[in-house]
Amino acid sequence: MSETVTRTDADGVATITLLRGGLSSAMRRELLAVVRDVAADESVRAVLLTGTGRAFCVGQDLAEHVESLRGNAATSLSVVEDEYNPLVLALAGLRVPVVVGINGACAGAGLGMALAGDLRVAAAGAKFTTAFTGIGLSSDSALAARLMHSVGASRATQLLLLPEPFVAETAEQWGLVHRVVPAEDVLSEATALAQRLASGPTAAYRAVKTVLASAATDSLEDTLALEARLQTRLGQTADHLEAVEAFLAKRAPEFTGR
Repeated sequence: MSETVTRTDADGVATITLLRGGLSSAMRRELLAVVRDVAADESVRAVLLTGTGRAFCVGQDLAEHVESLRGNAATSLSVVEDEYNPLVLALAGLRVPVVVGINGACAGAGLGMALAGDLRVAAAGAKFTTAFTGIGLSSDSALAARLMHSVGASRATQLLLLPEPFVAETAEQWGLVHRVVPAEDVLSEATALAQRLASGPTAAYRAVKTVLASAATDSLEDTLALEARLQTRLGQTADHLEAVEAFLAKRAPEFTGR
């Protein structure tokens, strides 16, 4: 059994739980393997990523990192390209909705991972920080890009240059999280949200994620063309036909993900 990451499955939801707050090399490798396994599992219709204890994820395990610095500072941050980048790409590439249950502190690369998800439920009072410049580094884990898209250039610059902590309630006001609940309710609320998405129109969710991934940078013409292609495919799905029939019959649709 892994000492860093677990996966459990129920009702179409794959729940990935981080067992430690700091991202050690072993944890990054194991998390990447789990995410890739989930991506290849067609029975998964939604993902829940959460943590345990007082932290969701506080980024790099600094105790491990300082050993690398003392050994060879020139290569100590090769892990960004070798380990962090593949992990963030794998999370962002999941074709099903990803709910992040932020049970506690969320910092640095942990914040980058949280923002790679689609919807975030956070514990009341949970502390957030970008962290990086506080230890003499820039950002990684796509944090700069995610913040730019989420809160705009001005606030993203502030958050990265001045890595002062802010709480979940502020993150909700800024749109970084979508729901703030008591700490003891994070897992149940996030699970309920993931289950709701798992019972929805899977192909339509996948299309929404596809459009959103490039909408901020594509031209209007390219976005319209992509939407048209995706709608043509979705129009042939069983879920679309079921939803239309259900609407006409004045009943709730039953989606199957096909």
